[in-house]
This record gives sequence, structure tokens and C-alpha cells, in this order.
Amino acid sequence: MKTPHTLHTSMPPVWLVAAALAALPMGAQAGQAGESGLLALVKWLPLILQGFAMDVGISFAAMAIGTALGALLGIGQISQFSPIRLLSDWVTQFFRNAPWLVLLFFCILLLPYQIQLFDWVIPFPAWVKGIVGLMLPVMGNVSEVVRGGIQSIPSGQWEAANALAFSRGKTLRMIILPQAVKRMVPPWMNVYAVLMMATPLVSIVGVEDSVTVARAVLSAENDTALLMPVYGLLLVLFFVYCYPIARWTRALERRYAVA
Repeated sequence: MKTPHTLHTSMPPVWLVAAALAALPMGAQAGQAGESGLLALVKWLPLILQGFAMDVGISFAAMAIGTALGALLGIGQISQFSPIRLLSDWVTQFFRNAPWLVLLFFCILLLPYQIQLFDWVIPFPAWVKGIVGLMLPVMGNVSEVVRGGIQSIPSGQWEAANALAFSRGKTLRMIILPQAVKRMVPPWMNVYAVLMMATPLVSIVGVEDSVTVARAVLSAENDTALLMPVYGLLLVLFFVYCYPIARWTRALERRYAVA
């Protein structure tokens, strides 16, 4: 049971967010007047929030696909069939250590704008390319999380299941994975936090995310004094979204710590 003092110190630094919000119109004050900068932010706030929602949606999609494929790769890394194990390890290390921005550029150059299947034309919009480009490094990182979580389970669990005549697949599905999932959750959430902070990279493929919208706002207002307030607002939005994830991750790490 946490004491009131502990609860207080674990709360987010609201004063920091409030100070950042209060400082947003300061750049506009240097130009003409603080009120005009604040009014400009309020006017464009719905559009900026719409761009930020695009970032969140892309992060969800990339994380979901990357988790599914990464889980398969992670299980493949512990396969007893050496070709599968070696291939899974190579794919994991390649995408885990590749720069995210470079992968996005490859998606721009290699993926078509549309796919024609017989008489059907399937569009391949920019946001799909962004999801694919971010999904690949997520897949590599999640694969390592799954492999590490599975191998962290004591070998005695495998031996006990083998003594009960469980097959390897049944042992993995019914005994190992239920225990390993708890240990995988904190690093998995860390991967998502990193992914969310990397989503503004999709602006290079033409996705109307928060950074693209911010550039459009600055171009429409044609006021360099709004530069810091607009990007400061984005900074606050990402902080408010990612900070609770970081706190939750640390709490889960303490809860599921391996003795």
C-alpha cells in the first residue's frame, strides 16, 4: 500500500505541463502581441489535433502489425529447426538495427502508389507506406522482446512439461507463454513509446500528421513568431500522451520484476 507521500511524488509534473502551455504564446508576444499568437493557436488547434490523431492511429496500426509479425519471429528464433531459427534471427537483427528513417525512404521508393489485381485497382496511399515503414523496425524489436521473454523462463518448466509428455508446441502455448507475457509487457510498452515518438517521421512520405499540419499552419499564418508556439504545442501533446505510458511501464516493471 502506497503512502500519501509516495502517491504524491509519483504524480506527473503538472506544473511542468502548465508552464509549457503558459509559455506557448511567448513567441507571438515577441512578434506583435501575445493575444494574437494565442488566438492563432486556438484557431488552428482542431486541425493540429487532427494531425496528432493521425500520429496516434498510425502508431496503433504499426504496433499491432509489428507485434503480430514480431511474435512469430521471436518464436522462430527459439525453433529447433535451424533454418527457421537462423532466418528469424537474421530478419530480426536486420530490421532491429536499421535506421527508421532509412526504412521509410525505402518504402517511398519501393512501394507503388497503387496495385492492380486483374480489373481491380487497390490504392496504396502515403499513410499505408508510413505504417509499413514503421512496422518493420517494430517487428524486429518485438521479436527480441518475445525471444527474451520466452528464454527468461527457467528451463525446469520445459523439463517438467516434457516429463508430462507435452509436445513442444503445447508446452509453449499452455505453460511458457502465459508466464512470459507478463515479462514481455513492460519492454513491449517501451517499444510503443519509442514508436509514438517516431511517428512524425511519416511526414516525409506526405502523410498529413501533426508535423505536416504544423508546417501548413505556419505557412498559412506567414508569421515566424508562431514557430515556437506551434512546435511547443506539439511537444506538449506528445509529452501528455507518452508520459503516462512511461509511468505505467515503470510500474509494471516493478510489479513483474524477476527475483
